Amino acid sequence: MENEQSSVFDIVIWSGATISVLGLIGLIWCILRVSRAKRAKLDDDAMREVLRTALPLNLGALFLSVIGLMMVIVGIFLG
Repeated sequence: MENEQSSVFDIVIWSGATISVLGLIGLIWCILRVSRAKRAKLDDDAMREVLRTALPLNLGALFLSVIGLMMVIVGIFLG
């Protein structure tokens, strides 16, 4: 068996995958939060407040998942 060491690109790939999974978990959490609020049939002001707090978290989670996927692609191309 070969004793293969981890290269920097392997670390970039796995850290990118981890970051992407964290972003995906954040996106799922935002979806669940808004769907729970929708099922609760909140009034307009309460629904706007839920959406107002969920939107920045949704964009942050989307950013994390995109950055993670870019790290994976860069690690694969350069590795």
